[in-house]
Amino acid sequence: MTQRVELAAVLDRFAVDGLITDYAVAVDDGDWTAYRELFTSDGRADYRSAGGIEGDAGNVASWLAESLRLFAMRQHLIVNRRVRFGTLEQDTGDTAQVEADYINPMRFTTDGDSERDGDRDEVSGGAPDFVCGGRYSFGLLRTCDGWRVREVVVREKWRRLPG
Repeated sequence: MTQRVELAAVLDRFAVDGLITDYAVAVDDGDWTAYRELFTSDGRADYRSAGGIEGDAGNVASWLAESLRLFAMRQHLIVNRRVRFGTLEQDTGDTAQVEADYINPMRFTTDGDSERDGDRDEVSGGAPDFVCGGRYSFGLLRTCDGWRVREVVVREKWRRLPG
């Protein structure tokens, strides 16, 4: 490998890592505009293993916005990211597959908690009372606007409910 190719691979890895982080932050902050912008125009998400829906990014964002109103606090921790770059039409590095584990502590909304998206830093204190974990599978595509999510599949492996 030449130094130029190695540098390009490192830069792609940083960009992919940033995209995955932006995904978690958009969901945690309830920034559904940012969430939609992370996807390709035909991007899809599948949350069925976590009791959700599968569909295009716009419909899933609407479903998430409604479903996550139950939680005053949410914070994805996405770890153990494994990135594999692929080819598209014989151009190396135009696709990527990312497998990443997650843990997601959340706290149910109670009286006095902020329910507005984007106000997650201002909710009253307390430990999370709902925690789930699993693995994300991201299919990414390099576009003229940078790396975007073509598909994400959530594979929830466990959850702990209050009580």
